[in-house]
Order: sequence, then C-alpha cells, then structure tokens
Amino acid sequence: MDTLVEPSREIPVYAQVDVLVVGSGPAGLSAAIAAARQGVRTMIVERFGCFGGVITTVGVEGFAWYRHSGTVEAGGLLFEFEATAQAMGASSDECQSDSQALDAEMFKVCADRMVLAAGVTPLLHCFAVGALVEDGRIAGIITESKSGRMAIRAKRVIDCTGDGDIAALAGAPYTKSPRERLMSATQIFSCSGLDVAAFKDYVQNTLKPTYADWGGDWSIRTSAKEDQMFSPYIEKCFAEAVAEGSIPKDEFVSLGGTWSTIKPNGDITQMNLVFQGHIDSTNVEDLTRAEIQGRDNAMRAIKVLNDKVPGFRNARLRNFGMTIGARESRKIEGVYRLTEHDVLNQARFEDSIGIYPEFIDGCGLLVLPTTGRYFHLPYRAIQPQKVDNLLVAGRCISGDRIAHSAFRNMSCCVVTGQGAGTAAAVSVKDGVPTSRVDLAKVQKCLEQQQVRVF
Repeated sequence: MDTLVEPSREIPVYAQVDVLVVGSGPAGLSAAIAAARQGVRTMIVERFGCFGGVITTVGVEGFAWYRHSGTVEAGGLLFEFEATAQAMGASSDECQSDSQALDAEMFKVCADRMVLAAGVTPLLHCFAVGALVEDGRIAGIITESKSGRMAIRAKRVIDCTGDGDIAALAGAPYTKSPRERLMSATQIFSCSGLDVAAFKDYVQNTLKPTYADWGGDWSIRTSAKEDQMFSPYIEKCFAEAVAEGSIPKDEFVSLGGTWSTIKPNGDITQMNLVFQGHIDSTNVEDLTRAEIQGRDNAMRAIKVLNDKVPGFRNARLRNFGMTIGARESRKIEGVYRLTEHDVLNQARFEDSIGIYPEFIDGCGLLVLPTTGRYFHLPYRAIQPQKVDNLLVAGRCISGDRIAHSAFRNMSCCVVTGQGAGTAAAVSVKDGVPTSRVDLAKVQKCLEQQQVRVF
C-alpha cells in the first residue's frame, strides 16, 4: 500500500471537559448521564446524528428480552431507560419477556431529553480518529467532522464505541478473534402491510415457535429449561426456499431468526433474520460488503415471507436499520478478564460495579435467567492495561468469548456504562487517576443511583 506524509498543522481545541464519553449506545448514554449527575463537566461525542447506538441506529428493540419472573438485575439506568420510554409512549410490551421493547425512532427523542436533562454537553456527527496520551494517561481525543479536525481535552475518557476504538488508538492492548470466528453481523429491518390476524393465527396454531427451534445453519445448546418457552422465531420457510433453489445458499449468510413488535397498523419491527459471517466491524471493506449484502438478503427474506408465510403476502419493506449490527470485534485486555466460569458460576468480586443475570446469548449457547442466578461485574474488567484515566464500557470490555456473550447485551452495557461514568466522576472529584479511585466510594454512589452492586 502506498503511503503519504501529512504536513503538520495546528489543531484547535474545541472543548476541555472533566469526563468525555465517546459513543452513545446504551453504554455511552449511561456513562454520560451517570457522570454528569455526579456534578462533573461531561461531554458525549457520537458519530451518527442521534444517540442510542444499537437501539436507534441498528433498530434493536429488545432491550431486556431475557427478563422473566425469576430474573435478578442491577436496576439503575436500565430500569430508568425503560420507564422513561414507556412514559413517553416510546415503548411497548416485549413479546417474549417481562420487559419493554423500545421504539427505535422514538427512543432518539427519549435519549435527547435524558442527555440534556442530565446536563451533558452533546456533540453529534463527530468521529473520533485519534487519542491524546501523555505520560501513560489519556488526555483527550482528536475528531473529524464537517467542522474539520478538532481536539477535545478531557481529564477522563470513557470508550463506549463498541469496537474499542479509543482504547486501540491510545495503545491499550486488546484481542480480536479471527474474522471466521467473529459472531455474525446482522441487517435489521422492519416491514409494513402485515395481515396481523392471519400472521398471529399462524404463529399460535401452526408455527408454535420455541427456543428449541433456534439453530438450522448454526447449532445451539441451551440449559434445557428454555426449550419449551415461546420465542418469536421463524426459519423453516427460508430453509425450504434454499432447498427449492429460489434463493441461493451462501456459506457466510444464514436466513432465519426473530421479530419483535407487531403493531395493529400492520407494522412488524426488528426483523432479525439476516446473519452474516466473516465480517470484521473494524474493517471498512467488510462493513461495505455487509451493508450491501445485508440489504440484498433482507429483500430475499421478504420475498420468501411473501410467498410462504400467512399474513405476509402484501407485506413490504418499511425501513432498514441505519447501519449494520455488529456483535463482536475488539475486546480490551483489562486488569481482570471475565471468564466463562465467572458468568456461569455466579462469580463474586469485591470491586463489583453492578450485577448481571446469568444470561448468555452467543457462540452456540443460550441461557435465560429464570432462576435468580447472577454474577458481579468487576471494575477491573473495564480498566484497560497500560493507559490510565481511560475506562471502557459496553461490549468491548475484557473477557473470553462466552463471557462476551453475556456482557455484549445492551442491558449489561448499561451496567458497565453507569459504573464507568460514576467511577470517572469520582476520580475527577477526588483528584486521583482511575487506577486509584476509591471503589468503596464508587459503589456507594452507584447504590445511591439505585444500582444493585452486590
């Protein structure tokens, strides 16, 4: 590859803040709101034109779709997001759980209001492209936007990019599975024109889907207690279409999956039916292929539904998610690395920043939290090695593949985000780096925010 040398130039400092949050998905929203509520100057930077991340830009409504009567959770902002959305008419009852499905469009407004109400300074349409590191401590970021190249200085930075972009740019060590082992990426879409009565009758009396139906092109194992529980899952029609030759078989693409909300007007949303393998979400060529290939396969999926599924004859595309949904890429090498044993055996840690139910979804394993079991999330897992005053929250915290299949979920991202935002704020107020923050004080602050820490 040819290279060139850019001429040196002065970069204007756009802002100086106490806590800078990069990325505004469930982790970023939680980190920014939590930090600002502790009384420190907080800014959130987002590359898209709305906050909400995978909820609003990908279109994933199932914020806590694992929740049942026996589920034990951290609470805090997790419950507040749902309650705020529900009060605004930005959610509806989720179809397979005791939770709220968040309306992807209305949640943009919900997120706006929560960010502003907390006193967070928002900055949209701004892409982080560099990290400022001084004497082993992060001191801010470099951004690119329509306003040009700018610097934002910060006493603490929280990486909520999902891909660990800031940690990588700052030189923090990380791992990333080979492309062929990464979890699938998904093109979410929604349809309109559904005959609601006909489809519901088909689901209830013919399809009768359960979690035992998950699989097909990919194998799944459960803890058995899930097998007879209802799941909004559909796959047989796509397998038939491949067998008939009406859609081509692709070793890297699997059709079949779930839907979320069925609305009285005939809309059916969060159709999570297109799974694409061998996609690295840190590679622009892979992302380009995934977007184009994903839309094409979504249209094939709709055609199959039109031809084979009662109620879908006149259904048509309503919208795609704004961007492809990635499940896995970089994971930082933290001071502690969560393991499969931890998440399946109720691990307990003195430096816990919140609990999470025993919920695993990925890498061929599904465990729903119906028994009250839960594990602790340690502060050390959001602390990257080698770079101080940088915390990481969301799906790229430190852990192995099965642990990642737990903490990658949106609700867990809220827990790590709220913990990171609170810890960053406490460290600023106490004048100590994040590596030496008083964890007892952080835990007390979290408990005051109605977070279950232990």
